[in-house]
Amino acid sequence: MSHSTLPSVDAVQLRALDDNLSNRFIELDPDGYFLIYLDREQGLICAKHFTNVINDKGLACDPETGEPLACSGGPQRPHSTLYTARTAKELCIALFEAESRPPISRLDHAAYLGREFVRAEIALINNQNYVQD
Repeated sequence: MSHSTLPSVDAVQLRALDDNLSNRFIELDPDGYFLIYLDREQGLICAKHFTNVINDKGLACDPETGEPLACSGGPQRPHSTLYTARTAKELCIALFEAESRPPISRLDHAAYLGREFVRAEIALINNQNYVQD
């Protein structure tokens, strides 16, 4: 197939598709959650892991207090582990291969992290803002 017969890609439609998929329901991972950010001075992708428990209503809760965790704001909790790497692949290897038991119990969570690490790497390389999905 020549390049002239390839269908064109509509970036707006693809963005709308991804935005729609971001709003789907997914089960929370009882092994915790990650806050991903960039350390531009060091040239690193960073992922803080936080523990949680899931209550009978499906809400993520602080394992020490049993109180539901706020989606934004709320008290700052200490992270359990900080993962850092220069690339998405290096971060995935540190998280999924170097750990004897990675702090992830759901495949959809693992796939999400891989996608987010790639997005963070692209933002780091292109000196763009990164906002975790």
